[in-house]
Amino acid sequence: MTTAAYEVDGQTLTADVLDAVSRGQRPVVLQAAARERMQRTRAVVDRAVASGAAVYGLNTGFGKLSEIAIPLSDLANLQRNLVRSHAAGVGASLPEREVRAMMLLRANVLASGYAGARTEVVELLLAMLQAGVVPLVPEQGSVGASGDLAPLAHLALVLIGEGRARLHGDEADGATILARAGLAPLELQAKEGLALINGTQAHTAVTAIAALELQQLCRAAHVIGAMSLDALLGTPDAFDERIQIARGQRGQLRSAALLRALLAGSALRESHRAGDPRVQDAYALRCMPQVHGPAFDALEFTMGVIERELNAATDNPLVMESGELLSGGNFHGQAVGMAADFLAVVCANLAVISERRTDRLVHPDFNQGLPPFLAQKPGLESGLMMAQVTAAAITSDMKRLASPASVDSIPTDGNKEDVVPMAMGAALKLRQSVAGLRHVLAVELLCAADAIDCRRPLTSSPALEAAHARVRALVPPRTGDRPPSPDLLALASALADGMFDPDALLGGSV
Repeated sequence: MTTAAYEVDGQTLTADVLDAVSRGQRPVVLQAAARERMQRTRAVVDRAVASGAAVYGLNTGFGKLSEIAIPLSDLANLQRNLVRSHAAGVGASLPEREVRAMMLLRANVLASGYAGARTEVVELLLAMLQAGVVPLVPEQGSVGASGDLAPLAHLALVLIGEGRARLHGDEADGATILARAGLAPLELQAKEGLALINGTQAHTAVTAIAALELQQLCRAAHVIGAMSLDALLGTPDAFDERIQIARGQRGQLRSAALLRALLAGSALRESHRAGDPRVQDAYALRCMPQVHGPAFDALEFTMGVIERELNAATDNPLVMESGELLSGGNFHGQAVGMAADFLAVVCANLAVISERRTDRLVHPDFNQGLPPFLAQKPGLESGLMMAQVTAAAITSDMKRLASPASVDSIPTDGNKEDVVPMAMGAALKLRQSVAGLRHVLAVELLCAADAIDCRRPLTSSPALEAAHARVRALVPPRTGDRPPSPDLLALASALADGMFDPDALLGGSV
């Protein structure tokens, strides 16, 4: 990690920084001003404890048990028991990248000072990130309010030397892993258990990581769709800027401009400019700006929601430097839950139009003279027939996943938490949708590359020929039937890595 360290301050975290830290590509430190702010609000907590006045989260029970007073001698046990009792997650562990994002987000929330935690808590979280300590966090068990209690409790367990964690691939109990990293567990003080688990950082981390990949996939979908259009001898006339201006939708304008740039200079296009009897192409080709464009708009809106949440104070109560402790509901995950649901709709729409383009590439009645199913010896060979079936199967699943999770609610905590957003469910559903889109686009990319080969010696545009070359660097031309699955997995991985981003193919930002 040679990049300058990011100074965690609770106020300026961006999705790009989160991306880099989650991948282990940028170090992190606690900002000096944030340290001082934390010390001031910690003093507020210490004074409140010393006063003996009942304050939620400091010297009371939690949730439905908040009316039970806890004596001073039991405050450390109260915080430790809170973390232990709330670590009720089940299911597969979150991927390491999502857990690292969650750790950074929780450190950032604490650095804002509103939690009233000691600086030692943030320092340990950041030291774990630096050392590569990754707690094992089950992905199921959160309804998104009062925050992601169960996932964050599993994270917090490791800070107190309990739970399970990994270090460089080795798994052991929290105390052992911390010791191997040269770190010591914390003894939690008043409010610190609550400060570690009360917030939206689990579902925000999952949503943010998924949204970052979706941004890449949306741009790559333009490259792939343009390849399909050219291979199908379609016309880019529908992308004329004047058509887009007449409607005025920003995403549509951006999408059409990107498609025009990608298709510029195509000999395939020139080969059928005169004498083509078709007046206009099918919607899957002609209406790419009208479908891909709203995806840009949705991503712009939802990334705004997500980036604001990266720096949101989501604890309860919030500790003010004025000396007040204010109870509220900032832990409620409706904002990010709805954003995740919106992005799942984006994924489904991009998959639907991609699968239809794939079908046109392989369907002998619609593919403009290309071999049936792009087979070299149709009949003896099935070509990419089943690849389209795979895209259809995944797309069908994605339509189901587009149904919102955030409209559901099941009361919890003895009906104290009576309206919950199911934000973690929305986030996990989004992650699955993004993975589905990645594979649907990989199917289209494989078919489009083969279709371009079938049009030789004619060439596509310089940008799309560069994309085709990247495909062939990963997937050799077919010389007969072979299992498409390895090819699809290779292309899906390349899509996730941003290998088909238009900027790289066009030599500049578009």
